[in-house]
Amino acid sequence: MTTQGRNGSSNSGVVVSVRGSVVDIRFDGHLPPIYSVLHAGEKGRIVIEVLAQRDARHVRGIALTPTQGLARGMAAEDSGGPLKAPVGRGILSRMFDVFGNAIDREAAVSDVQWRSVHRAPPPLARRSTKSEIFETGIKVIDVLLPLERGGKAGLFGGAGVGKTVLLSEMIHNIAGKQKGVSIFCGIGERCREGEELYRDMKEAGVLPNMVMVFGQMNEPPGSRFRVGHAALTMAEYFRDDEHRDVLLLIDNIFRFIQAGMEISGLMGQMPSRLGYQPTMGTELSGLEERIANTDTGAITSIQAVYVPADDFTDPAAVHTFSHLSASIVLSRKRASEGLFPAIDPLQSSSKMATPGIVGERHYALTQEIRRTLAQYADLKDIIAMLGLEQLSPEDRNVVGRARRLERFLTQPFFTTEQFTGLPGKLVSLKDSLDGCERILRDEFKDYPESALYMIGAINEVKGKGNPGQPAAPAKQEAKA
Repeated sequence: MTTQGRNGSSNSGVVVSVRGSVVDIRFDGHLPPIYSVLHAGEKGRIVIEVLAQRDARHVRGIALTPTQGLARGMAAEDSGGPLKAPVGRGILSRMFDVFGNAIDREAAVSDVQWRSVHRAPPPLARRSTKSEIFETGIKVIDVLLPLERGGKAGLFGGAGVGKTVLLSEMIHNIAGKQKGVSIFCGIGERCREGEELYRDMKEAGVLPNMVMVFGQMNEPPGSRFRVGHAALTMAEYFRDDEHRDVLLLIDNIFRFIQAGMEISGLMGQMPSRLGYQPTMGTELSGLEERIANTDTGAITSIQAVYVPADDFTDPAAVHTFSHLSASIVLSRKRASEGLFPAIDPLQSSSKMATPGIVGERHYALTQEIRRTLAQYADLKDIIAMLGLEQLSPEDRNVVGRARRLERFLTQPFFTTEQFTGLPGKLVSLKDSLDGCERILRDEFKDYPESALYMIGAINEVKGKGNPGQPAAPAKQEAKA
């Protein structure tokens, strides 16, 4: 593990203090630069990243591995460079940790280069100025919240409303349809989720065009903080060297901010509002600005964002919002009603939903759907107090349309087939728009609402419902 310092001989230091993950090391010779990686402990197994030069002799670093067994007086070797990630064709279909070690119990990785995880964003001159739509095959997203190719979309929601399931479905759809490379970056996630995702992707046959990078929640904050940079370095290789489109899925960007908060506290920085690190905006920008659409390819990113206590004014959610071209908000209320994916169409938004990008017809339909759903939301209080019968015929039609739209915008997923027993559906944008347009024209007024629940394209209704059958109560339909 010992590598040569700048002067050709090994640059060695001595550990002077260990406080949890924070390690102070004295160097009598050359002082390692910021972001240098140091190795200490038995066989250099403890990896430390330098984050501060305290004076002419001492550096303070954060350990990327557990520090058990590390003691004062032990030697620490300067590796002579920063943390590096493997890049190349050889990383496809594999699963890595933050150091680029394969953790999938397969053969050792070959045919790779190693690149620093600290890289500058592409310059403005290389960025593409053309806005294109990125189709996912999920109705509610493609119709109401079109994603941008080379853009960043956020999946906002509290715990247990379906963020990871939605990300898994997008990997499945995009790998099968667009033949791009998918990179899944798990930041502070449960090991069970990584293992399940790996197995599901293998069974779905999409692993050959996929790379997984995990920094699990039991790992030290330094490891969780750097795993996003490692995944981005891999994504940049496929975009810049192989000129391929990359889908980068990050689950969960809040854990990146949380790891930064832990490091900031350990390093003794003064906390900012609600205990967040004072450098949160800079750290998040350093990661997000590298995700871009250039003249050689695009990295399109979809990021799950845990919202603490469902509070969208939390600094972590606010800072993340500012980087996104689309915000997909998952609603606990819709999930409890059985409307999956549980996306709230009125709280979610996309900067792509303009006539100049999606076209006049799509834009007009989106506006009409939102208007119908907003009117229904306003009428819910009256319905709860007085009942549906007290509404005017016109308002009753609006409610009928809105409820049918809500059910049509549900969709069975390929990744949940084993739980629901329903075969997954991939729906084209044209079919999704046609279905919404026909519902708004009252073509399915005589069909029960349940006939539109969990279907793919609108022509599947004919096989499910019988015109004239009375609509079932909402509670029963949610369980349909």
